[in-house]
Amino acid sequence: MGFGAVAAQSLLAGPLSPKAPHAPARAKAVIHLFMHGGVSHVDTFDPKPELKRISGQTLPASFVQGLKTSRIDFTKAIVRGSPWDFQRYGRGGTEISSLFPNIAKQADDFVLIRSCHGDAFDHAPAMYLHSTGSQFPGKPSLGSWTAYGLGSENENLPAFVVMSDGAMKCGPQGYGAGYLPAVYQGTIFRPGPVPVLNLAVPAGTSAQTQRATLDFIGAQNKEHAIARAGDDELEARLASYELAYRMQSTAPEAVDLSGESEATRKLYGIGEPRSDDFGRKCLLARRLVERGVRFVQLYSGTHLGDDWDGAHNDLAGSHNKMAPKSDQPIAGLLQDLKGRGLLDSTLVVWSSEFGRTPLAEGANGRDHHPYAFSMWMAGAGIQGGRVYGSTDEFGLRPVENPITAHDINATILRMIGMDHRKLTYFYQGRDQRLTDVHGEHEFTQFLLRNA
Repeated sequence: MGFGAVAAQSLLAGPLSPKAPHAPARAKAVIHLFMHGGVSHVDTFDPKPELKRISGQTLPASFVQGLKTSRIDFTKAIVRGSPWDFQRYGRGGTEISSLFPNIAKQADDFVLIRSCHGDAFDHAPAMYLHSTGSQFPGKPSLGSWTAYGLGSENENLPAFVVMSDGAMKCGPQGYGAGYLPAVYQGTIFRPGPVPVLNLAVPAGTSAQTQRATLDFIGAQNKEHAIARAGDDELEARLASYELAYRMQSTAPEAVDLSGESEATRKLYGIGEPRSDDFGRKCLLARRLVERGVRFVQLYSGTHLGDDWDGAHNDLAGSHNKMAPKSDQPIAGLLQDLKGRGLLDSTLVVWSSEFGRTPLAEGANGRDHHPYAFSMWMAGAGIQGGRVYGSTDEFGLRPVENPITAHDINATILRMIGMDHRKLTYFYQGRDQRLTDVHGEHEFTQFLLRNA
């Protein structure tokens, strides 16, 4: 990626200059925690005692009418009860499974949403749907829309930063700018002393030489651009050199965790074999929003077998492996943001592309289940300790307050002061938007209402 990734950014005097929101904002920044591979809702945040009671039986055909997956037959597959226990946490008594003991202790800080639903069966389309509002690649991501709508608060760092565990099923189009100008695409950050590849000054090059080189390149590019008005790739490249120049001193400091106290590092699970990597990402996310980055996207898991999708063949093995990687880091992030007074100005979102079937796949697994799944939101004035929506007794479908990816995205935009109906970009003959012709943000009223 290197300078190509940094080409996603611009000078504050340009397209990423700070812009006024449509309405008073509850949050200045978003940290989006995405569990890559499909987390089983009925084993984590949506307890179903009825599943245990009839585990090993089948459901009536009429009850599962219209439901299907690519691997199991809902009319023949047996019900599988959850192997994990649920307990009540917080003032509201929110039930959460033993897979997330540390996140559970923060239950009073987030609203748990149990009635999410969609129709995308496969990973990439489902990830595109949540990120871009469409199951097809090529549309702008939520982070890009945020940068487009609000600009940046820090001229020395990107507005939209992405951190992942590696290759993902959605590919880079899951955080791309789509038809928006390239200046709004996500910039990959990596842990360590070199957050962006090829950013360091080449050995033997003085600051004066580098400045003179950039000035010469800038002059040539500007002259080239005069005859090519509207070439957003070229405009982004022009801006990228200047931002990269400033990031050479700013970005290394932002990702340098050596100054953090031992107590803070322990809070995030840094130093523990299972949680060290994601803990560093979560701590870096806090440091970035602290420095004015608008949107930080964190992915847990890769498409190379190290993700939540291992639940196909080994539900217990997959979730017992993946949950400890993120449980302490995410709980630590919430505690740290709150302790520093940053949680009120930061929206934290936890989600996955879909849930898993309450029915068994094979001997030990669960298949993809887009028809019902869970997520949660914290910070930004949200009144936590509550649950929004519910599913039927088996976790098959929402039965109260169903909510779609478009509704969620409309709500996230509203929390940062943007009206999803007004945040548009003219493309292919009409005003395009993240939520297309869908989406409601009335859910915001519930988030902010006192319990």
